[in-house]
Amino acid sequence: MRPRTIQVIAALVAAVSFILAFIAAGVVLLSSLFMLVGLSAVAWLTWSLVGRVKLWGNIQQIRERRRNRAA
Repeated sequence: MRPRTIQVIAALVAAVSFILAFIAAGVVLLSSLFMLVGLSAVAWLTWSLVGRVKLWGNIQQIRERRRNRAA
């Protein structure tokens, strides 16, 4: 029994569709990975900047106490 032309075309379309589906799934996983890396970098940056602001506030309080003692 010979396959008809339409059956061959349907098989090729199915094969291409499966390949594109696997590529898309890989892209989604890779994109999600980069998104997590980017979010982690932003979270670390925020945490480190907040720490510096707190440190700067502590330094300013120490300077203010020293000024008040001298006066």
